[in-house]
Amino acid sequence: MLTRKQHELLVFIDQHLRQTGFSPSFEEMKEALNLRSKSGIHRLITALEERGFLRRRAHRARALEVVRLPENVGKTPTAPATAAPASLGSPLGSPVGSNVIRANFNSAPAANAAAAAAAAVVQLPLYGRIAAGLPIEAMRDAGASVEVPAALLTGGDHYALEVSGDSMIEAGILDSDTVIIRRSDTAENGAIVVALIDDNEVTLKRLRRKGNSLALEPANVRYETRIFGPDRVKVQGTLVGLLRRY
Repeated sequence: MLTRKQHELLVFIDQHLRQTGFSPSFEEMKEALNLRSKSGIHRLITALEERGFLRRRAHRARALEVVRLPENVGKTPTAPATAAPASLGSPLGSPVGSNVIRANFNSAPAANAAAAAAAAVVQLPLYGRIAAGLPIEAMRDAGASVEVPAALLTGGDHYALEVSGDSMIEAGILDSDTVIIRRSDTAENGAIVVALIDDNEVTLKRLRRKGNSLALEPANVRYETRIFGPDRVKVQGTLVGLLRRY
């Protein structure tokens, strides 16, 4: 049996993994469950681990794996017809009764498949910190790679790139983040791209088409938008994901 909060947390983690390919941070989980402290999240995760619903993957930041889901996942938790005796109490000190739901301890194949897909990882080539003066291929270290959740990747070739600077912070991209780039020489208007300028400067910016010109927009009011003729800018890939270590 799971308490209501345990159920809510498990469903939130599962949905976050499906949508992003990586587990949510403790802060995101705290806000989603409207809890006052992260210690409550830690206790809930520990309880879910003990019941076999969650697994922590060692030596990886923010790495939670959903092993199985309650049988009524996706539905609003409801009280069981018969409340458990008051003397039983929940492991976390929560009352057992109206806020307890029953879980299906027989792992469903679909849930197992979803958990396996979320846990799958691939190795991508890791380029150095993006900097002026080097085309993207010249930045590659043949021996460097990064482990990336497979769910982050779409069709095509991908590579990882370490971000330098704060020009994209308002888009949630911080200095030292690792961005996942899908290799492409075209991009939709408004996409965040890796752009090669004049064949020697590489930058990560939002691409805007303005008439016959191309604008590379930062996501930081301290930086100015740069506008170029179409023959001066070559798209080298589009942003599809981001990794961050805490």
